[in-house]
Amino acid sequence: MPEDVVAEIVATVLEVAVDEGQPVAVGDTLVLLESMKMEIPVLAEDPGTIGLVKVKVGDVIQAGDVIATYRV
Repeated sequence: MPEDVVAEIVATVLEVAVDEGQPVAVGDTLVLLESMKMEIPVLAEDPGTIGLVKVKVGDVIQAGDVIATYRV
């Protein structure tokens, strides 16, 4: 069942660290965000496989935006 990875803050995407179809483990970095001059990694909370990556470097995202989906 797909799960959404959702942004918790307004931020700019600095780096996308995963590709669609890539397996991830707990704690793997999915994307790196920047907000208020701080770098914030978004980490996988469950093991699974990345489904869709919905952001790209330079995107400004809002709290609640879907960053990626993955299958657990």
